Amino acid sequence: ENFLQKTSAPFSANSYDAFISPNALNLSSFTKLMKKLQEIHPEASRDKIVDALLEVRKNNKGILSGLSINSIVERTSIIL
Repeated sequence: ENFLQKTSAPFSANSYDAFISPNALNLSSFTKLMKKLQEIHPEASRDKIVDALLEVRKNNKGILSGLSINSIVERTSIIL
């Protein structure tokens, strides 16, 4: 089960105004989320944090979008 959905975005080699793919944005948010959760729960392994995030997603109808990072952190912390 992929944590991040794969999507494609248009890219123009002629322009410096290239689109940022949704994957890049999701990865950035995921990185921030992991960093925050690892600071709060230094005893938890990365795998355990990812498992807790997947459970939060499952409990939220299979999606994390629409939830604030703080809300995701709170819900994940309860599980951890």
